[in-house]
Amino acid sequence: MQTDLSAALDIGGTKIAGALVDEHGRLLVRTTRPTPADRDGATVLRALAEVVGELTTHPEWARVAAVGIGSAGPVDARRGTVSPVNIPGWRDFPVVAEVRDLVGARPVVLVGDGVAMTAAEHWQGAARGYANALCMVVSTGVGGGLVLNGRLHPGPTGNAGHIGHISVDLDGDPCPCGARGCVERIASGPNIARRALERGWRPGPDGDTSAAAVAAAARAGDPVARHSFERAAQALAAGVAATAALVEIEIVVVGGGVAGAGDLLFVPLRRALRDYATLSFVRGLTVVPAQMGTDAGVVGAASAAAQQSRLDAFAPTV
Repeated sequence: MQTDLSAALDIGGTKIAGALVDEHGRLLVRTTRPTPADRDGATVLRALAEVVGELTTHPEWARVAAVGIGSAGPVDARRGTVSPVNIPGWRDFPVVAEVRDLVGARPVVLVGDGVAMTAAEHWQGAARGYANALCMVVSTGVGGGLVLNGRLHPGPTGNAGHIGHISVDLDGDPCPCGARGCVERIASGPNIARRALERGWRPGPDGDTSAAAVAAAARAGDPVARHSFERAAQALAAGVAATAALVEIEIVVVGGGVAGAGDLLFVPLRRALRDYATLSFVRGLTVVPAQMGTDAGVVGAASAAAQQSRLDAFAPTV
C-alpha cells in the first residue's frame, strides 16, 4: 500500500479543520468543525476527535504516512502541548498524545499556526523557490515562521519566526505577552482599530470598529485611519528588518486579514523597509502578499508532517 498522503489538522479559535493532502499539496479530503472555544477542554477535544474520525474512516486513510498539526499558540513541540490564547479550556493541553491515540502508529508533528502558514507558502505559495523566507500572518495577532537554507525552521518548540513579539518600541505600550512595544501591539487588526479610535477616528452608522472598517475609511481619505495603517506598516518593517539582519532572508510573504487591505498596507510597508533595512545584505527585500488563503493551515501542517516523515525514513537505525 502506498503511503503518499499526509493528514493535517488546523486548530484555531474559530474552527478545527482537517484534510488528507497528497504529495503535490492537493486536498483530497477536507472536513471542519466549529471550535467550541468558550467551552471546557473536553468539549474542544470532542470536536477535534470528530474531525480526526472523519479522516480515519475515509478509504484513503490507509495511504497516510504522518499527521501534522498546526495550532494557534503558544505551542510546545517538545512536550506536544498547546495553550492557545483563544481557547481558554486548553492550557498545556497534550494534543499530540491525544491525536496519537486517535490515529494509531503514525508520526504526529506539531507546529504553531504561523509556522504552518510558512510551510504552505514555501511549498505551494508565494515563497516557492526561495531558500530563505519570512512568512507572516497579520490578523487578530501577528505570527510568522522561517524558511532557512531551503527548509522549514520551526525551532525546538515549533514557534521560531514569531515576529509579532519582537519589540520595536522600547517604551511602547505593554503587550499581553509581558513585553513592551511588540510588533503585534502595533500592527495587529485590533490594535490598528484601537489606535485609530484613540486618535479620533469614528466608525460609520453601522458602528463597525474593525480594522477592515478603518481600512475603508482610509481609502475614503480619512487621515487618522490612514495614519494607523502607516504606523502598523512601520512596526512590521522594523520587525522584518531585524529578522533579515539576523538570518538573511530573501522574501517576505504577508498574509492574514490585515494584508487584505492591499496597497494600504503594502505601499507604506515597502517604503518603511527602505528606512530600516539599510545594510547591503538586507536591502531590496521582496515583499509580496500570501497566496494560500484559508487552506494555508492544513497544507502547511501536511508539509511539516511530510518533511518529518522523510527525515524518519532516512534516519540511521541503532
